[in-house]
Amino acid sequence: MSSDFVKKEKYSIEDLLEIMSLLRSDNGCPWDREQTHESIRKNFIEETYEAVEAIDCDDPAMLREELGDVLLQVVFHTQMEKEKGNFDFSDVCDGICKKLVVRHPHIFGDEQICEAKDVANRWDEIKKETKGQKTGSETLRAVPKQLPALMRCAKLQQRAEKSGGYRFDTAWSLRKLDEEISELREAIVSNNAIRCGEEVGDILFSAVYLARTLDLEPEECLTASSEKFIRRFCAAEEIAREDGKNIPELRGEELSALWQKAKEQTTKKRG
Repeated sequence: MSSDFVKKEKYSIEDLLEIMSLLRSDNGCPWDREQTHESIRKNFIEETYEAVEAIDCDDPAMLREELGDVLLQVVFHTQMEKEKGNFDFSDVCDGICKKLVVRHPHIFGDEQICEAKDVANRWDEIKKETKGQKTGSETLRAVPKQLPALMRCAKLQQRAEKSGGYRFDTAWSLRKLDEEISELREAIVSNNAIRCGEEVGDILFSAVYLARTLDLEPEECLTASSEKFIRRFCAAEEIAREDGKNIPELRGEELSALWQKAKEQTTKKRG
C-alpha cells in the first residue's frame, strides 16, 4: 500500500480521484495501468445497464452501488486523458455545469418556460444551436451508431419528426407494417437472402414507429416480451418434464400444444 494514502471512515470524490491516480501510477496496480479506453469500453456499458437494473428493481442500496460503479468508469476514463494532458475531472465538471446553465435559460436566464414539454423542446433547440446543427439531416447523423438498435431507431424517428418531415398516425403505421410484412413474404418466395434481411429490418423499423404512435417505448416493449418468453419457456419445460417429455424431442403440433398450455398457465398466474 502507498505510504501516502490514508484510509478513512468515509471517502469523497477527491479521494476517488486520488485512488484512481494511484492505481494508474508506476507503483500502482498492473491491471489498471495497462487499461485503455477501448479495453474497458464494454465495462462502461455493462455498469450502466446494471444501474438501470437497480432502478427497475426499485432497490436503493443496489442503485447506490451501481452508480458508484458508473462513476468509477467516468473517473477511470478521465484519468487516462489527464495523463495525456487533454483534460481532467474538473474540466469534465466544468463542461457539464456550463451545458446545464446554457440549456436552462428559464432558470439561469430571463426566459419564461413553465411546462415540462416546453423545457424539453427548448433543450433540443439550444442543443442544435450549440452543436451548429442547422438541418434535420445533421441531427440524424449525430445519433450514435453505438446505441442499441431499437433505441437508436426511436431516436432517429423522433428527431425526424421534430424536423417536420416525418409524422404519421397509428392507422398509417399499421398499414405500413402490413405492407412491410407483405414485402417480406415476397422476398422469402424469391429466396433472396439479402432482400429478406432488408425487409426484416423494415418491419422492425415500422414496428418501432407504430409503438411510438401509441406512446410506448419500443425498447421497454421488447424487454417485456423477452421476459414473457422466459416465463413461458420455463413453464413449458416444467410441463414437459411432468409429462415425462423432453422439449428438444418435440415437433409440430405437439410442441405447439405444449407452448399454448404454457402460455395459458403463465397468463393465469399473472392475471
